[in-house]
Amino acid sequence: MRLASRMERIGTETAFEAAARARALEATGRDVIHLEIGEPDFDTPRHVSEAASRALLDDGETHYTAATGIAPLREAIVDDVKRWKGIETTPDQVVVTPGAKPIMFYAMLALVDDGDEVIYPNPGFPIYESMARYVGGTPVAAPLREANDFRMDVDEVASLITPRTRMLVFNSPHNPTGSILTEDDIRRLAELAVEHDLVVLADEIYGRLQYEGSPLSIATLPGMAERTITLDGFSKTFAMTGWRLGYGIIPEWLAPSFSRLVINSVSCTNAFAQAGAVQALTGPQDDADAMRAEFIARRQLMVDGLNAIDGVSCVMPHGAFYTFPNVTSFGRTSAEIADHLLYDAGVCGLAGTAFGKHGEGYLRFSYANSRENLTAALERVAESLAKLERTGQLVGAGT
Repeated sequence: MRLASRMERIGTETAFEAAARARALEATGRDVIHLEIGEPDFDTPRHVSEAASRALLDDGETHYTAATGIAPLREAIVDDVKRWKGIETTPDQVVVTPGAKPIMFYAMLALVDDGDEVIYPNPGFPIYESMARYVGGTPVAAPLREANDFRMDVDEVASLITPRTRMLVFNSPHNPTGSILTEDDIRRLAELAVEHDLVVLADEIYGRLQYEGSPLSIATLPGMAERTITLDGFSKTFAMTGWRLGYGIIPEWLAPSFSRLVINSVSCTNAFAQAGAVQALTGPQDDADAMRAEFIARRQLMVDGLNAIDGVSCVMPHGAFYTFPNVTSFGRTSAEIADHLLYDAGVCGLAGTAFGKHGEGYLRFSYANSRENLTAALERVAESLAKLERTGQLVGAGT
């Protein structure tokens, strides 16, 4: 028996692998502080869960829905993206999916032929590169550098464009660095897209978690509505990761292709979960606002704490809920240091290389955890790295 050759081209998301190693360590009796998964540690707002519960228990919302989502949710999304993003769209251009990853996958399945090039941020969410390669495309890394505040260098992006370039992917606020693109960056990327006839996949899943300035959606710029796929969802803003609810705002000419891909893959998205999502968008926003305020406080705690550790430096992230500290001074790979901190200190973070080769020299710590746990994690990291400096001895899985 053998696998199809295409399986050699598909990657994974290392956060889940790191979490599994951490749970295995916990099973031996070790205490582990989890800073690896990009998941809010808050509960879904109660009014959202209650709406889903009513739909399930009282309203019989247990059947198939339209492939692209129930009408009330698509209408609520239209209103929400106009209010928060300034995007003018219609329910027919909204595609609701089980999580946001399918929007990435469908975009590349629908648009990327063998050998077509996809420019994506590196370090960046690993599924961009994985899906581009899986569908037969050629992923082209646009390096994000600390010297540029981990923003895409638009001039460098321009230099990467060739006649085979089909798609440009960007993510702002950005995972794993917490960077944001400036308004000028986004306007210049839009000009490149129009000039070279590119489709843009704008990953705005952390849009409500931008902490400075006003986000600018590229789809609102001249000539961009017909060439932009805007990706968003409910997991980060409303602490609904397990609900698996995402959506895309799709250009009118492309929407039928997305509908066919949904029908051929998942049929539709959970009916009663969609009812909860309507309430998330239209109901009180107090919980989402409180979560955002808490993340801002935790961000300061983490950045100050990391910068107080000898040999570590960390720029201030501007969005999402991650820090991306520089650990190059220790002369070890990111993976070695991440493993050392897990097995020596009981702190589970991720190597920067989990997000691409340009993440070498960095770690990603999620601050989606309590301030108490974050403070304890910082103390453990400081002690463990100081011991590494004294002894030069790395601790790993076999020790």
